[in-house]
Amino acid sequence: MLTRSLAPTLAVLLVSVLSITAVRADPLKDNQVINLWPGTAPLAQGNGTADIPILTAFLPAAGKATGSAMVICPGGGYTHLSETKEGSVIGRWLADNGVMAFVLRYRISPYHYPVEFDDVERALRYVRANATAWGLDPNRIGIIGFSAGGHLASTAATHFDAGNTSSADPIDRVSSRPDLQILLYPVITFTDEPNVHKGSRTALLGSNPAPDLVASLSNERQVTKDTPPAFIVHSTSDRTVPVANSDEYSAALMKFNIPVVYLRGPYGGHGFGLTDKWSGQCIAWLKTNKF
Repeated sequence: MLTRSLAPTLAVLLVSVLSITAVRADPLKDNQVINLWPGTAPLAQGNGTADIPILTAFLPAAGKATGSAMVICPGGGYTHLSETKEGSVIGRWLADNGVMAFVLRYRISPYHYPVEFDDVERALRYVRANATAWGLDPNRIGIIGFSAGGHLASTAATHFDAGNTSSADPIDRVSSRPDLQILLYPVITFTDEPNVHKGSRTALLGSNPAPDLVASLSNERQVTKDTPPAFIVHSTSDRTVPVANSDEYSAALMKFNIPVVYLRGPYGGHGFGLTDKWSGQCIAWLKTNKF
């Protein structure tokens, strides 16, 4: 285990509770499904299930909520979603530990970038915009991603913006920056051969993407002093997404003095999901970060 606990010198994009306008009047319910856009999602190719990005809410039991939330990005190589092992199971685990959780069903291939990024940004903004109504602290909203979902989560953690204050949509006015990031066996690099997971890159960017786009989504290159703290887990025996992906990302975080806990060891192959090899340490880390 590699731990870096130095306090970052971040120009943190804090969100004032007073500046947030709640956009849902109804109380949130456990297992509630939320459409991210009231009508057709931007760049939608149809109106079927695969064209409609949603959040599914997992709520802590009464009296157990900590006031924090996490958006969950299941893996699947940008071609399918592992919605059970890396979605609902994770949502219930977080809720059982007091963290309100939202599993994101984002659009996947044949959709390409920026659609997936639009979906995850919208998810973070949506939860933050409703923080007051849902009893959440808008400055304690994080993201967790698995495999290609880890790439999406790390993209959110390195490509966020402060929101468009002049937008007519109150959701678009708030920051898309996650306050923490948790990455499990994540796809990170799109440029470092042979460590690239080519299936994810092709599914997200197509077969002949522009080199500058490939570089911009190689997230070990996109870390800045404002990137949020991270908890990363990767197996040294992963033959699908090489551990070098997490090695490079954690090194980039440490270069900018971003706090990172990196669990690197023989945890099994790829896609091991929720196990006691990392879950207890992750909950302890969340508590340390007041989640």
